[in-house]
Amino acid sequence: MHSVEDCRIVTLFSNTSGASPRGVVWAGDDAAATRLLGLQFQLGLRPEWMIPWNAHPWFTPGEANGKLTPEQVSAGLKPLIGFLKLVPRASAIVAHGTEANRLAQMLLKTDNSLIWRRGLKVYKARSLHGRAFAGSKERQTEWLIDMGRSYADAMARAGLQAGRRQGV
Repeated sequence: MHSVEDCRIVTLFSNTSGASPRGVVWAGDDAAATRLLGLQFQLGLRPEWMIPWNAHPWFTPGEANGKLTPEQVSAGLKPLIGFLKLVPRASAIVAHGTEANRLAQMLLKTDNSLIWRRGLKVYKARSLHGRAFAGSKERQTEWLIDMGRSYADAMARAGLQAGRRQGV
């Protein structure tokens, strides 16, 4: 579904609240995944153009996977840099949640040439699940519209046209 050759946008999550039954990174729960997939569908953001990644890309069975510690966030920097080397066309990171944003800012502060060579841009986005997305339907709609703007801008930076399903 995702493609390292075609990836233009990295979707960075703070955590997954547990391991996915399929062993893949996901938005956090079924409601969060539905929100994200709906947003991506509306924008025409095809799965091969983005790849999800976690700020702390490890899940330890038997341990609660709640808020990440500063040490866990810092430990995710080196794997994120390694991952970005595998997706040479990625020019944007949409960072969902506090810890993902913290890691993305750490990345921007490194002296790694892939950041300025690609013109990598980070978009700060709200987490899609849990208390971060608790609010009235009106507020949730506002948050999704704001996320949509971030994804649309990231798509435009990568030369992908937002607003309609492409190649379908």
